[in-house]
Amino acid sequence: MHFLLRPLTGIIVIITIAAFYTVASISLRDPTSLFFDPYKGFAPRYSSIRRQQAEAFIAAHDYANPTDVTKASDDKKKGKLCVGIPSMNREGIRYLPAAVGSLLQGLTTEERQESYLVVFIPHAKPESHSAYTENWLPGLVDEILIYDFGPDHLQFVSNMEHQRGRVEKKALLDYSFLLSKCAQKTTPYIAIFEDDTVVMDGWYHRTIAALEEADKETVLHSSKIDSLHLRLFYTEEYLGWNAEHWQSYLWNSVMVALISTAVLVFIRICRPKATLSAALTTFCRFLALYAVLAILIAFYFGLGRNTVLPMSTGVHKMTSFGCCNQALVYPNYKTRKLIAYLKDRQTGHLDVDLEDHANEYNELRFAITPSVVQHVGRKDSKGVGEKVWSFAFERFSEKRLRKEHEKVARLREAAA
Repeated sequence: MHFLLRPLTGIIVIITIAAFYTVASISLRDPTSLFFDPYKGFAPRYSSIRRQQAEAFIAAHDYANPTDVTKASDDKKKGKLCVGIPSMNREGIRYLPAAVGSLLQGLTTEERQESYLVVFIPHAKPESHSAYTENWLPGLVDEILIYDFGPDHLQFVSNMEHQRGRVEKKALLDYSFLLSKCAQKTTPYIAIFEDDTVVMDGWYHRTIAALEEADKETVLHSSKIDSLHLRLFYTEEYLGWNAEHWQSYLWNSVMVALISTAVLVFIRICRPKATLSAALTTFCRFLALYAVLAILIAFYFGLGRNTVLPMSTGVHKMTSFGCCNQALVYPNYKTRKLIAYLKDRQTGHLDVDLEDHANEYNELRFAITPSVVQHVGRKDSKGVGEKVWSFAFERFSEKRLRKEHEKVARLREAAA
């Protein structure tokens, strides 16, 4: 028996090592994993393709009054989504063209007619923004929004632009102003994108489908509960093994050990005289079992939560650990209360205010998985230098997304 166990043990060890290596390689792009490789995880595989497509689209329409451009329909009944982009000028880098280009490139005529695109230049002197005087901007977007204040209020805006410690509060003012202007368009939904983002091909049909699913989930949840927004972007970095849930992790680990022990004890009781039973239930074997279990459990957690327990494709409730505000979609009827709330708070931290508002009014928050938006900026909305990144976004296939978009367009045309 011992002669047979030795080669069997060797084979098991080899298979286990090979399996460990294979599984560990899968988690190289999981930021919650011990095996995470930042060079691979942060590699802009699909987003670089999307930026190239967006920039090519902008370059092809960089002339005055293009006649081959579809814009939002004048029929308000067709409007489904007001898309707003606030854009501050940045020295040495331009994000807005890629953001606008990726939103528009690939849209069908019907999709473009249903979306009203607003670019907001929140400068006291809008001409200070590099894109404000360029031909492509008025040629492609439906509205270029600027502050329509008097001289005194514009001076106040100018002071906020240049005073340290007030930039965050101005960003909140800009956000509320754009939200209120989009609300006036009476579209059922309002999407606010930061300008340092790009979207996937087919973002529109996925967003509309996700909104419909979120509405159904809200109704099924409770008639007294409403939803605040749908998140089109989030980073997986905050969806790991969070300390708040340590008790459940410990309990599950203990249960694995108890079940394994129970199996061996059951074998020993049922087949007490069997050679294999006696060999497996010695004290040394039990110690070996627990050692192997400890290694396997540690390896399981080390792989990262996004690897071993990934979120399924679709719409999910995300009432905690959702970051950040790069792309959110609100129901139009929620904006008046939200804008008033943001004005009263004046903290300058939009993400905190949104969470507090949702918790105070018992509102659900949803997210679409995988994210249809990628953040390509160097910093997040709070000025934090580390990269805020959707790792799932980079796994998109350009060809598959194009085929999916074409299929959805054909189905929609056939149903019309």
